[in-house]
Amino acid sequence: MINIPQIIAQELTLKIDQVNSALNLFSEGATIPFIARYRKEITGSLNEIELRNIEERFNYLQELENRKQVILEAIALQNQLSEPLKAQINACLQKNELEDLYLPYKPKRRTRATMAREKGLTPLAEFIKQQNHPQTKSFPLEKEAQKYLHQEVTTVEEALSGAGDIIAEEIAEQAEFRAYVRDFVLNNGWFISHVKKDYEEGSTKYEMYRNFQGKLTKVAPHNILALFRGENEKILTVDINFDEEKVINNLQSKVVKNKDKNLVNYYQNIIKDSFNRLIKPAILREIRAEKKAWADQESIKTFEANLRELLLSAPAGMKPTMGVDPGFRTGCKVAILSETGQFLEYQAIFPHTGDKKRQIATDTIQNLIRKYSIELIAIGNGTAGRETEQFITEAIAPLNPKPIKVMVNESGASIYSASDIAISEFPELDITVRGAISIGRRLQDPLAELVKIDPKSIGVGQYQHDVDQKLLKKKLEETVESCVNYVGVDLNTASQQLLTFVSGINATIANNIVSYRNQHGAFKTRQELLKVKKLGAKTFELAAGFLKIPGGKNPLDNTAVHPESYGIVETIAQDINISLQQIHEFKAHTKGLPLKKYVTDTIGLPTLEDIMQELEKPGRDPRAEFKYATFREGINEINDLKEGMELEGVVTNVVNFGAFVDIGVHQDGLIHISQLADYFVEDTNEVVKVGEVVKVRVLEVNPQLKRIGLQKI
Repeated sequence: MINIPQIIAQELTLKIDQVNSALNLFSEGATIPFIARYRKEITGSLNEIELRNIEERFNYLQELENRKQVILEAIALQNQLSEPLKAQINACLQKNELEDLYLPYKPKRRTRATMAREKGLTPLAEFIKQQNHPQTKSFPLEKEAQKYLHQEVTTVEEALSGAGDIIAEEIAEQAEFRAYVRDFVLNNGWFISHVKKDYEEGSTKYEMYRNFQGKLTKVAPHNILALFRGENEKILTVDINFDEEKVINNLQSKVVKNKDKNLVNYYQNIIKDSFNRLIKPAILREIRAEKKAWADQESIKTFEANLRELLLSAPAGMKPTMGVDPGFRTGCKVAILSETGQFLEYQAIFPHTGDKKRQIATDTIQNLIRKYSIELIAIGNGTAGRETEQFITEAIAPLNPKPIKVMVNESGASIYSASDIAISEFPELDITVRGAISIGRRLQDPLAELVKIDPKSIGVGQYQHDVDQKLLKKKLEETVESCVNYVGVDLNTASQQLLTFVSGINATIANNIVSYRNQHGAFKTRQELLKVKKLGAKTFELAAGFLKIPGGKNPLDNTAVHPESYGIVETIAQDINISLQQIHEFKAHTKGLPLKKYVTDTIGLPTLEDIMQELEKPGRDPRAEFKYATFREGINEINDLKEGMELEGVVTNVVNFGAFVDIGVHQDGLIHISQLADYFVEDTNEVVKVGEVVKVRVLEVNPQLKRIGLQKI
């Protein structure tokens, strides 16, 4: 048995006590956001990334240990479990290494070797494998084979061929040889691809892969995913090339010890057969799967980073808002939202179907703005988005003060509009009206609204339909959970969907919180949570610190200070002679305060420092200050663009090879990684983020292919 905590500590360069503490907390049901924020003393201040790495590696190694036991029992039942083999199996740290060791003992379908054994040719194979005939004499292959002729084996050639099948299979099942071939191909192999003859040059989106070569050690993850997608679409043929002759020669040097020419020639054919028929196909399948899994993981990391940036986009704030879902012939849907995001009124306007209707639409917009004191206008960036923005600009021109007008990325709004969540929220409203509400709420608070949408539909990421869907779902849900708990949620306004991502809260408890709120009114204190059905002490411990109550009875309920630490804060407040109601004055009174004085058995310096940092700006939103892009007037379509133009835009997606930017022409432009900076960029996420407002220069415009090349300036 391996020592799992010890191995994890070594691999992740952590202390064994940290790993053991984290694993103990996991076993008690603690969540990663809770441990990272409120159990720093126990784990030595492990962050969320370190905790997730521990959890993932533990699960992998635990699965490995379980698999080892199954394999050991299976080999033992065959009476073939030697002590050296048992030690090898127990020492394994990788699944493919373990499966290589098990392969010779694994039940298999009838093979050529199986049939040869059934014909009694095993002793002949064993004799040949000995290779111990005196070097002075010719190795007696044919003479020995004569002994095994019978009704089912009628010729010497048939006997030697059957023995060769047995030896070939045994060679292919040797873990040492499989590891050698695997490592050789991984380090020296190349992906190569060709476009099939049916497709003329320039007729596919895979032109760069028409005659592609990429070293396995260097090929980028997006290239791998593109290759496999092209192969699945039957446009590309994809192979892995390497020096096969060198591998075969190396195997021969490892296997053939007797230099007898007769024996060497016999073994050459066996080794070639073993390699071509058994080893090569299996190893190439493994390597393709391994490179695909790696590309999936890298692509998902990019997706995670983009989603995090999008979810943590700066909120414009909870202000009276007008959400506009643009449209030409079908009109624009206008939804009015209160400062708490509550839907108030809906109107349809038709500003793009004639002057008369445009004037009616102008009057409607102006009247709604005056009626509800609108401060924000969110306009979807889809079809008719720029034209509608121009109309809104003209409509609000006479007003003073003017609302802030922002183009909002509406990716996924239509998915939300038709979802069960949207139907349950607004059962009486048309699907397009729900879309306008979602667009408005995205501007008020992106995180609170985007959690209602499947992350895959939000429009960030790369090859999201090609990667491991189970892993993608898991990682994106972890990202949403991390973001929600990082920001915290307003207990009295949070939707059921938002509450579901709070540490310790599942869908049932989230629904019960909303039901309790609807029946009893707003929560006055965090302690009141314990009255919610099925929300017990453990859930309260895990969730309370992330649920905020602005304007509640206890000012600490609107901070990230956990209720278990309220006593310490009260003691500090007494010592500096202020009340909790004067929480905003803590910073001025605690400068130079000796925190060590307040250390207890359960609360150490890390938590005390977090508390003091939180009390500097109680109730603060940790997200960045709100900024928005201003699209250039008159640039509404791709045909309006000219090379050399300098524009402002919003980054909509970051991928391995660059970043896509919305510059207001219904088609995102691409800043290739080589145009992101005046120095070599290895990681695009280090230079630009989703949601960032950037200035760009137009380098290339191709209206036919709908391609826009940009440079970041």
